[in-house]
Amino acid sequence: MSENKYIGMDVHQGSTVVAVRDESGKVVIQSILETEGGTLLQFLDGLSGTLHVAFEEGVSAQWLHDLLVRQVARVVVCDPRKIAASVKKNDQVDARKLAELLRAGQLSPVYHGESGLHLLKELARSYLALSKDTTRVMNRLKSVYRSRAIRCAGQRVYSQGGREAWLERLLERAARRRAERLYEQLDFLQPLRRKARQELVGESGKHSAAARLREIPFLGPVRVAVLISIVQTPMRFRNKRQFWSYIGLGIESRITGEYELVGGQIQRTKRRVAIRGLNHNHHPELKRLFKSAATETAPGRVLGAIGLRARYSKACVPRWPDSPWRASWRP
Repeated sequence: MSENKYIGMDVHQGSTVVAVRDESGKVVIQSILETEGGTLLQFLDGLSGTLHVAFEEGVSAQWLHDLLVRQVARVVVCDPRKIAASVKKNDQVDARKLAELLRAGQLSPVYHGESGLHLLKELARSYLALSKDTTRVMNRLKSVYRSRAIRCAGQRVYSQGGREAWLERLLERAARRRAERLYEQLDFLQPLRRKARQELVGESGKHSAAARLREIPFLGPVRVAVLISIVQTPMRFRNKRQFWSYIGLGIESRITGEYELVGGQIQRTKRRVAIRGLNHNHHPELKRLFKSAATETAPGRVLGAIGLRARYSKACVPRWPDSPWRASWRP
């Protein structure tokens, strides 16, 4: 019977500190390696037994997950916010702690599945980044006019046909030059954003779930593409309430002293649960997506969109026929 090895990696751009613990928790190997795919794989090839690897979520997490997932028995990308800080902290301590928490099963994993959606995910990131950059330039342009008490409500200030008239209202030469540079930035970003949008929508159409999600009111092609790229599969959530929390629409509640002893019997108190509002730990882009859809539709239809109405689930179930979550998913 092969022995389990628990490997904690503290990953940085130039170096990776690796700590290996055996089943008893003893540190058997500790090493500093170059953060390079071949070097890390060569180190793992030299280890015997069943390998379990853990490292924290970060910039290199997706790359490292895809590199190691077929080389070891289990890869856990953990949430560093849910790991208690140590009094003494350095790379060696962090690597040993990750290995120990992995051995004890106390790490909170971050989802890194669905390798077939990497292209769609990168296209969505590109489109969202260009959208934010375009909005930022548009806001800066309006701020130039507003700071001079020039009303510029609406979209006419951005149109190419009336720009000269708008620029003539800026009496200061410096302000006019700044507005001209902002117009140049806007002219450069808008075609890129349109091209990124076309690529994103075209790629999302290749996935079977896109047609199902398009049937939900006020979920257009762009919102559907972004939704698929971020969520990837509903099977990652045990139920719809976990999905609500992920998009920032879960209710946070607090109660203490929930039970009391009455007549020798333990009973639940009648103390009211304190509601703290919506949860703060969520995916901001998904929350923006559903909030923007909510402003365009009736409340009843919003609930159907948030629950995904089982259509997303039915579209994806055939891809995971043996999933243990199949029976527990209740949209």
